[in-house]
Amino acid sequence: MSNTVTLDDVWQAFRETDRLMRTMFADADRRMQETDRRMRETDRQMQETDLKIKEVSRQLGQLGGRLGEFVEEMIKPACIALFQARGIPVDEVYSRVKKTVGGKRMEIDLMLANTVAVVLIEVKSHLTVEDVRDHLERLAQFKPFFTKYAHCQVYGAVAGMVIAAEADRFAMNQGLFVIAQSGDSVQLANSPDFVPAHW
Repeated sequence: MSNTVTLDDVWQAFRETDRLMRTMFADADRRMQETDRRMRETDRQMQETDLKIKEVSRQLGQLGGRLGEFVEEMIKPACIALFQARGIPVDEVYSRVKKTVGGKRMEIDLMLANTVAVVLIEVKSHLTVEDVRDHLERLAQFKPFFTKYAHCQVYGAVAGMVIAAEADRFAMNQGLFVIAQSGDSVQLANSPDFVPAHW
């Protein structure tokens, strides 16, 4: 038996190699098309997920706002009596007071007032130290925004349905009143001998 390779054998090997190469390329092309299809499907699913996340975030934002409104409405009826009991002669209450001056905007959740005193209350469903810091800045800027109260003693208060650890102590150390939930009502968490800061 001869081990001689003929031209026909070489030609047969080339044809077999060509067939195998075409099969490999076709298989690779099919796999790439399948990968591309899967990537498009994943992209579509990611876009749908992104839309769902945005919708849930929007709904949570609305819920947070509504929860804040709920807390405000819970606190509002008791406010005047709470502060009058501490010797602050307020007799009017305003919700969501807003004003813009020189392109800067200020919003106050609850404002108690009369002709000599004003109490600015920041209301949160979950009060944090950062919320207290923000309110302190608001208090410092109040009189330039609301010049009709420039002659008044301005007091600050924070309120929360849930108050984060240290937020109440930090607020009191800064001279702010702290309004906390107490059963079905609210009360001032400050001791009776608390001396508030005023602006």
